Amino acid sequence: MNIPFVISREMGITESQVNKVIEMFEEGATVPFIARYRKEHTGGLDEDQLRVIEERQNYLTILEDRKETVLKSIEEQGKLTDELRDKIIAATKLQEVEDLYLPYKPKRKTRGTIAKAKGLEPLALFMLENPLFEGDFDEIVAAYVDPEKGVNTPAEALQGAQDIIAEMISDTAEVRQAVREFLFAESSAVSKKAPDREADKNKTKKDVYETYHEFKGQLFSLKPYQILALNRGERDGFLRVSLEFDKDFIVEQIYKVFIKHDSAFEDILRPVADDSFTRLIFPSVEREVRAELTEKADLHAIEVFAANLRQLLLQPPIHLEAIMGIDPGFVSGSKIAIIDKTGKYLDGKTIYPHPPQNRYEDAKKQILQMIVKYNVGLIAIGNGTASRETEFMVAELINESAKDCRYLIVNEAGASVYSASEIAKQEFPDLEASQRGNISIARRVLDPLSELVKIDPKSIGVGLYQHDVDQKLLAKKLDDVVVSCVNYVGVDLNTSSAPLLTYVSGLNRTVARRIIDYRDKIGGFTSREELMKVAGLGDKMFEQCAGFLKISDGINPLDNTFIHPESYEVTKKLLAICKLSENDVKTKGSMVKLFLKNTRIEKVAAEINAGVPTLNDIIENLSRPGRDPREDMPKPILRSDVLKMEDLQKGMRLKGTVRNIVDFGAFVDIGVKQDGLLHISRMAGKFIKNPLDVLKVADVIEVTVIEVDPVKGRISLSMKD
Repeated sequence: MNIPFVISREMGITESQVNKVIEMFEEGATVPFIARYRKEHTGGLDEDQLRVIEERQNYLTILEDRKETVLKSIEEQGKLTDELRDKIIAATKLQEVEDLYLPYKPKRKTRGTIAKAKGLEPLALFMLENPLFEGDFDEIVAAYVDPEKGVNTPAEALQGAQDIIAEMISDTAEVRQAVREFLFAESSAVSKKAPDREADKNKTKKDVYETYHEFKGQLFSLKPYQILALNRGERDGFLRVSLEFDKDFIVEQIYKVFIKHDSAFEDILRPVADDSFTRLIFPSVEREVRAELTEKADLHAIEVFAANLRQLLLQPPIHLEAIMGIDPGFVSGSKIAIIDKTGKYLDGKTIYPHPPQNRYEDAKKQILQMIVKYNVGLIAIGNGTASRETEFMVAELINESAKDCRYLIVNEAGASVYSASEIAKQEFPDLEASQRGNISIARRVLDPLSELVKIDPKSIGVGLYQHDVDQKLLAKKLDDVVVSCVNYVGVDLNTSSAPLLTYVSGLNRTVARRIIDYRDKIGGFTSREELMKVAGLGDKMFEQCAGFLKISDGINPLDNTFIHPESYEVTKKLLAICKLSENDVKTKGSMVKLFLKNTRIEKVAAEINAGVPTLNDIIENLSRPGRDPREDMPKPILRSDVLKMEDLQKGMRLKGTVRNIVDFGAFVDIGVKQDGLLHISRMAGKFIKNPLDVLKVADVIEVTVIEVDPVKGRISLSMKD
């Protein structure tokens, strides 16, 4: 198989593009590096396309290796025909290869293999090879009776032959594919409440699967979240899930596919087809079908999780003199931390405004003292236990004191994971784990990306069924998202943490730690070239990482852009054409675009010996040196007052922040304790297939309250006018 050709045909790009990408991967280039700095080589392929090439190359390589193994095995058995070889070589999926290999795969002891050992295979073949037989079949069967071989009666001989044929039917690739396609197209998933749930008093999990107690849905139309819910309900023991279909129809199809013509032995072979389906084919194909459904649901759920995570990581940082983080709590109190504009921990304490201590006024007094002392402009409140009670207190304090301060509810998912991590212990060795969590909450406002990379992405809390999907696949996808975000934003070489540096193109944990140690030793980098002095950071690693590492106050202003050092010379030529120097970049870089306004970009590219895509990127970076791309993202809503669920009225128009997106809609924070549900059907005045086509996590939107149910704590919202 010509793998690059296959990938190019699937993706609608040229084979040379695929070859070049594969070649760069083999040389150790990363996806972010290729996407940003090798556009001339790839024809401008983006990160998603590059990852598809990487994934498809891996899959097709595994497929080719498996074909080679299967062909060798069948050939060693002396059973490899030209027709079979061609079918295996032409297969495009691993499942197809396994179906073709099934008749030749070494088997454990089965009814069919036992019958063959008794010498009954010729009898089975006789029935298949003589469809027009008109003689005395009983006489032929009787000839196979041999007590020494364990065949005591003609009935036993016939049953053994039927067992052999049943396995032959089950091992036929065309039959299995026909059954697989039928189940996908014509069967329904049916779930019922598990009969033993009421009697089982030892189970403590709440039955949240009422929707699926009497559920039926066609397989091809099941939504990913339904598949995952059915799987989880079955796994938790609350549901019994089965497939419902027309068995008589599929058995008839199996008979036609395998027998292909009229037969004198129809009365014997039809029950065999039924037995083969019921006993051999259906149990395994059902597992395959459900596994494929689960895989598709997993991929979809992972894509949604990844899209949500990307938006969460790319929330714009909030730059203030000081930020207060509060990790609310009842019995153990609420932990407070103050950080400065660089994220440095300044002060912290524990207050007890809520039950059982109820030191409400004292808590307000302590918060106000810290606001005044450190000039706090924003209070970040974790959204966990006692969050809403803390919000009421903070809002009351702000209004009573008339201080220029706002508050923000922050998703604290993963803060406890960070608190107990080795990273947290290294950052704050003298603080207790409980005090580190509120520092993380405050830092998530200051710079969400820098803080959230310290936490396992699965713990950040923007997914659906993240614990049910393929964990290896989920980890890979989420890691790709973090890598993409970090390199999209870029990293300040002199302020970044080791966890953040780890995600930079080309770097690893060891080198990231060495960069920090070297930075501490020299007091800060003044140029990208100094990276070459870090132990273990060679030419190749420098090539991959240098463009993503910025120095805001270095010797060379170009070091504060995404312009790669390999392009510094052509950048100098471009600046010379525009009658500018490197020192003019900070104040006059935007003049480059203006100077070239009426000039053909291709002419300039040829003059300075640069590719057009690279030149366009250089011009864009010179126009906005040091730009943080997150500045263009929607800013979070900062509040000074609080809204209760009782204040909500049908028809009320509010601003809210999208907290999470799932298949059936989005959850929106409108400033009350419970996030409202914006159902997909209420996102627009037209049909919406995927909520992600309309919204992203952290989007600030206007919604109308449609319904409020205080008892169940449910709020329904709409974006329609």
